[in-house]
Amino acid sequence: MTIGYITIGYNDEAQAVAFYDAVLGAIGYERGPVEGGWAFYGRGEAPGVGLCKPFDGQPARGGNGAMTGFKADTQDQVKAAYDAALANGGTDEGAPGFRPPESKTGFYGAYVRDAAGNKLCVYTTLA
Repeated sequence: MTIGYITIGYNDEAQAVAFYDAVLGAIGYERGPVEGGWAFYGRGEAPGVGLCKPFDGQPARGGNGAMTGFKADTQDQVKAAYDAALANGGTDEGAPGFRPPESKTGFYGAYVRDAAGNKLCVYTTLA
């Protein structure tokens, strides 16, 4: 089974598009046109990412324990996405670094939340 796309809820379209343009742009995603309250991003064969207001009309909010991970190609892209998130209204949930910190190999990631509370990880792995 392959994930086709994910959706991320927003409360403020302009704020969400600016945030995700910066964060996902740092790791090579491109956004299509914003139409009908939707903005879709894509990167090669990676699953698509759609931004939208929640269908039920309730405020968007991050799920406790829910997180979306976006794979970057390099540690520099991870750092750039993290910096872009913080510069565009995101909050820190874990600065760029190795996980576990003492490993210095393998998984390198950063964690942020957007304005609606959605938690994201941008990461890369070392061979």
